[in-house]
Amino acid sequence: MTLNRPDVRNAFNETVIEELSRVFKTDVSQPEVRVVVLRGNGAVFCAGGDLNWMRKGIEVSVEENLEDTRRLTQMFRIMNECPKPLIGAIQGAAIGGGVGLVSVCDVVIATQDTQLSLSEVRLGIVPACIGPFVIAKIGASHARGLFISAERFLAPRAHEIGLIHEVVSDVSALHAAVEQVVTRILQCGPQAMAAAKKLVLDLSWPDRRAALSDPLDYVARLLAELRISDEGQEGLRAFLEKRKPKWLGQGS
Repeated sequence: MTLNRPDVRNAFNETVIEELSRVFKTDVSQPEVRVVVLRGNGAVFCAGGDLNWMRKGIEVSVEENLEDTRRLTQMFRIMNECPKPLIGAIQGAAIGGGVGLVSVCDVVIATQDTQLSLSEVRLGIVPACIGPFVIAKIGASHARGLFISAERFLAPRAHEIGLIHEVVSDVSALHAAVEQVVTRILQCGPQAMAAAKKLVLDLSWPDRRAALSDPLDYVARLLAELRISDEGQEGLRAFLEKRKPKWLGQGS
């Protein structure tokens, strides 16, 4: 998937929010989709919110603003809970909500000169809608410092705090690194990857963990169920028989 508004540095507005929500609710769920790579067209990954879109928030009521911010929050939630692996290929800059997009990716690779900033407080607002997802990635301590300072920092610092997983030299190296990650992912069982992602969310998000009556019983049952699933049986048999599992010839 490519954010394709290079004339406004791929800033998002109500249309982008609607389209991302739709694609991640419908298109991504199709069985032939094995992995999603999120990119930005042009020199910048995403500059955050479109100025014209944000200007509308000044002119409407609290209720209308609430509808808008709920749609934005829901978009990030849908992307965060996407059952397919989501790879972020980041270049140029990720500002404000662009950092939110980075935070909902499972694996993030960025060029070393990529600039990032949670810049909302410079505008008199806060990174509220993206807050839960960013905090889940970098922790409360780093979030407190970056949320209140609007500091601009480069990809190596983002790597240090856990927001980015790999830093590469340039865009060419970025494409190569993404291809390597995709190749590794396609070796893995699709259902197992979806279960693994859900496992992390269930155990790490406070509300989801609180909903588990017994987390240890939950993980034991999960593994037991996967062992007897068609994919689990195929994977284990392929390993024991020293052959490739059938899913290696599926998907794209």
